[in-house]
Amino acid sequence: MNKDEVKTLLKSHGLRATAPRVAVLMELAHASSPLSHSEMLENMGDADCDPATIYRNLVKLTEVGLARVVSKAEGMSRYAMAHGGDEDDEHHHPHFVCDDCGHVSCLPVDINLGAVMDKRWAESLKVATVQLHGECPECLEAKA
Repeated sequence: MNKDEVKTLLKSHGLRATAPRVAVLMELAHASSPLSHSEMLENMGDADCDPATIYRNLVKLTEVGLARVVSKAEGMSRYAMAHGGDEDDEHHHPHFVCDDCGHVSCLPVDINLGAVMDKRWAESLKVATVQLHGECPECLEAKA
């Protein structure tokens, strides 16, 4: 996704395409795994954005459905771009949390919890998350 596409997407959701907002959404669009606020700060490096501005933009992007909080492992929100910016778009796969390094990874497995629930509960369910814990392949390799 390039800057012009990000600007168009922001405007289509009623948001101004400010430089910090474009930078945050670009970072989410190119991320290979969910990002915490601190990871976002680290990745953006010398960008002309202060931490509070980045956080406010993550919250705003989440409010309008362009981003999602997809993991709250260890009490830390991690964000991912909502593909297509569709409000009904959800992040339907489990996440793996490494108990050693703390990295959260998306696992390429679709989840459909509605199929295993009776109708009463399926209609009540709004959001479900699956988080698996263990040691990531990189940490296992480092120990070998």
